Amino acid sequence: MEEKKVLTQEEIDGLKNLKTKLFNLTTALGELEITKLDLENRRKLIEQGLSDLFNEEKDLAKKLEEKYGKGNISLETGEFSAIK
Repeated sequence: MEEKKVLTQEEIDGLKNLKTKLFNLTTALGELEITKLDLENRRKLIEQGLSDLFNEEKDLAKKLEEKYGKGNISLETGEFSAIK
């Protein structure tokens, strides 16, 4: 019959330490990926908001041009200066 071999406590502790480190790194990687997905979703929302804002700006510019013609508007005074 084969003799039973037993690891030393130091070897067992070393293996447990490696297993704990692997678990911690795997968990950290998973948390990082979740954060990455969240950031990607937030970026998409911001990009959509910018796109909507640019479209709103174009629409307003078109309406103002139809009403006043081509020109410049002073936001401080509200005055319109036509471009000739």
